[in-house]
Amino acid sequence: MLRIENLSKRYGTTPVLDRVSAEIEAGEVISIIGPSGCGKSTLLRCLNGLEQPSAGRIWFKDHDLTSPRTQMAQIRQKMNMVFQAFNLYDHLTVLENLTMAPIHLKRMPKVQAESLAMDLLQRVGLVERALYLPRELSGGQKQRVAIARCLAMSPEVILLDEPTSALDPTMVSEVLAVIRKLASEGLTLLIVTHEMEFAREVSDRVFYMDDLGIYEQGPPEQIFLEPLRPKTRAFIQRVRSCRTVLNHPHFDLYAVQAAQHRFCERHLLPAGTRFNLSLFVEEISVLLRPYLWRGNTFEFVTEFSETTRQLTVRIDIPSRLAACLKTPEQEDQLPMQLICHASTHMNFMPVGELVRLQAEIRQTSAPVHKPM
Repeated sequence: MLRIENLSKRYGTTPVLDRVSAEIEAGEVISIIGPSGCGKSTLLRCLNGLEQPSAGRIWFKDHDLTSPRTQMAQIRQKMNMVFQAFNLYDHLTVLENLTMAPIHLKRMPKVQAESLAMDLLQRVGLVERALYLPRELSGGQKQRVAIARCLAMSPEVILLDEPTSALDPTMVSEVLAVIRKLASEGLTLLIVTHEMEFAREVSDRVFYMDDLGIYEQGPPEQIFLEPLRPKTRAFIQRVRSCRTVLNHPHFDLYAVQAAQHRFCERHLLPAGTRFNLSLFVEEISVLLRPYLWRGNTFEFVTEFSETTRQLTVRIDIPSRLAACLKTPEQEDQLPMQLICHASTHMNFMPVGELVRLQAEIRQTSAPVHKPM
């Protein structure tokens, strides 16, 4: 359905894509992942004609999209794009945003366009918001409207450029649920995303982009569990870990916990596990505060294993604190009890003048309460 042949793109003298080639079959779901600035969005914009390639060809069925004779306005009706910034018309209602293109581009009668729009709003769970203006919607609702507007043109291919990146973490799941549904309905999707668990779940193939092109591609099991190439392995390892630095006694505990929460959200960890991780990190942070007054810096490394499903936290701590954690029953301190409650076991290993604490976080499905 879609074929990319030796595609290159430069901005001035700066190369962004270099001789990229790929084929996408009808009904495939392709997730495109990789570090920021590696050309993921540029690739989608070239496919949609928003960027002109410097070299190479793009074929959509029998149409050469790089030919000046190709009518890209007609192609975009069949290969539509959803942007991270929503791009809704602020002065139009949700219903009017959805009916504009079918009425003006497809010459669809207004009554038919409105009926189609209401069906699509039902599909994305927003039929009751049909007469709202975009400013009256949450970010997640705006993105769902943008997806419905895209579907109003009955595209054969949908390009989604980081559709959740502009959203609050609490709104991400509602948009991903809509995209999951599209994937299950047999639409051809190319999705640039940082949501690794989502990409692993919905994709037929995953493109990892680096070094100006598609560095490695394969089924999600290969890319996420057994990547073949070193840069892919390094990237996957990074997204499975979260690093949080404490370097001042007046550290922002809310920011520390928010980083851990986003990490858990990304890996779809249950509420009880998130609570235990937050509890563990909070109590360790409080115990480290006296050492921060002395100019020390500490770094939490939270890691999640896709294979064992274990969630671990690693941090190098002062030996005196490690001794207290080794024998919590001798300590008359609530933080010690909470740390033990939030973890299943802790290992200690000397590292220079410090001790490396590695704890496995207790996994529970439901939220738990702090012991009294």
